[in-house]
Order: sequence, then structure tokens, then C-alpha cells
Amino acid sequence: MNKIIAIVGMAGAGKTEAASFFKERGTTVLRFGSVIDEGLKTEGLPWTPENNTIYREKIRKNLGMAAVAIKMMPRINEALSIGAGSGSAQKKRKKIVLDGLYSWEEYLYLLDHMPIFLLCIYATSSIRYERLANRKERTWTKDEARKRDIDELEALNKGGPIALADYLIKNETTKEDFYKELENFWKIWIAND
Repeated sequence: MNKIIAIVGMAGAGKTEAASFFKERGTTVLRFGSVIDEGLKTEGLPWTPENNTIYREKIRKNLGMAAVAIKMMPRINEALSIGAGSGSAQKKRKKIVLDGLYSWEEYLYLLDHMPIFLLCIYATSSIRYERLANRKERTWTKDEARKRDIDELEALNKGGPIALADYLIKNETTKEDFYKELENFWKIWIAND
């Protein structure tokens, strides 16, 4: 059986940093936000908080609240099929990390297709907003980040997957401390292989 972990948490909590940690250890990482980035690029729009919201709403209007998971499913299936049927690779479980699962509906959609383990990365809003204002890409002001939090909780049903997380890592101090927590989780994940 394959092991699929979906990283959940609010913007700026450290989901992408956690995904990088897993990628450095040879795990396949698929970023949900890439669906939005690629959609904006296809439509010739620059990445801005406003365009991000407009595109998300557009695909959800067309495909429903599970839109991003629906668009990610071919990539997930492709990642799962790599190495399938090749003797010894067949015996080893495939590990995949999904970076940035958002809505309750996305979670339910994925559950209909495969078992999902939810890993929540948590940080307080004040810490997250500071990080979002200072990061190099996909920057958000404090007001934009607060509005996004509220939109994601009210309109995207983001709280459900966070509330049901199977494992929680708090990311409020240093990168080193965060990596220690991720390493502890990694050992548990590997041990249960």
C-alpha cells in the first residue's frame, strides 16, 4: 500500500518548508498551488493575491470545491505508477507528499481514491503574517493575509482537514527546531513502512 501524506495548515505556517524537507529525503512532492500558478500562466496573468483568488474561484465554479484535487489527480496517479510492476519496486511502498491540501471537499475527493494521512503544520497568525510579508515569492501584506485566512476558512472549508490532522507539528521558533520536529515525524513514517 502507498503512503500519501497531505500537508495542511494556514498560509505561512511552513507547509512548503516541510515539503522541501521531505523532497530532500527522496520523497515525491506534489504542490497543490502549482495548479493555480500554471493556470495563471496559461491565462497570461501575473501572480498577485487578487489574480490568485480570481483563478481559484473560477476553477471551483467550473469543477466544484474539489477542483484543485481533481486537477492534481493525474499527477498523483502518475507519481504512484512510477516503478509499478518492476519486481522489487513493487514490494516497496511509494511515498508521496501533497503540499497544500486546502478544502474539506478536496480531502473527501482524495479519500474516495486513496488513503490520506494529514500532517498539519501550525504557527500563530502573527508569526505567519510576518513570514508572508517577508518571503521572496507569493508575498502577502498583513491585511491581505488576514483576508485570505478568513476567505479560506469561510469559503474554502479549510478548517476541516486541519481539525482532523493525524499529526501536528508546531513551527514557531527556528528552522532548526522545525527540522528536528520534521525529523521525528520522518522516523515515525519510515518505521511504519
